Amino acid sequence: MSEAPDWADRSDRSDRLPMEWIAGSLKRERARVGLSLSELAKRAGIAKSTLSQLEAGGGNPSVETLWALGVALGVPFSALVEPPVSGVQVIRAGEGPTVASERADFAATLLSSCPPGARRDIYHLRMEPGAPRESEPHIPGTVEHLVVCSGQVKAGPRGETVELNPGDYLTYRGDVPHSYEALLPGTTFVLVMQHI
Repeated sequence: MSEAPDWADRSDRSDRLPMEWIAGSLKRERARVGLSLSELAKRAGIAKSTLSQLEAGGGNPSVETLWALGVALGVPFSALVEPPVSGVQVIRAGEGPTVASERADFAATLLSSCPPGARRDIYHLRMEPGAPRESEPHIPGTVEHLVVCSGQVKAGPRGETVELNPGDYLTYRGDVPHSYEALLPGTTFVLVMQHI
């Protein structure tokens, strides 16, 4: 049996999710839409103190917190976590900005956000059996495209989930409640989020 990859270790995410990226993105997007700290926190359903800490470059936000903030700001998740890049970009396996879930053994690594003129983000996700990752609706018009790399996953909108094996493809609306559940250890998949 091979050794678990570095990215499977959820105990040290500091090098994978530099808070200065998130702090700057939150401040920029909040100013863009003209919301106060209190109003954005209220819309996202998080404590004002949590948002203040994140904008100050502190804290350790979960996938759920960042998704809620993205929806409240009307921007894709990637707008909050993508590092500044230029020229050729290579993301080696196990690298890239990674955020873990607080409710499931689930971690999302942003591979590519949508460039100007396009509206899509690409993620590499890993998940272990246990609690499913329940996802609230994303911004209106979102469509998800999922391809399983290893293991087995049960995914899709609530009430319409299907089991997928390596190589299987699934697409569905991402602006409705949906979920992902690993059925085998070592489950990985690529998720493309298309924002219309």
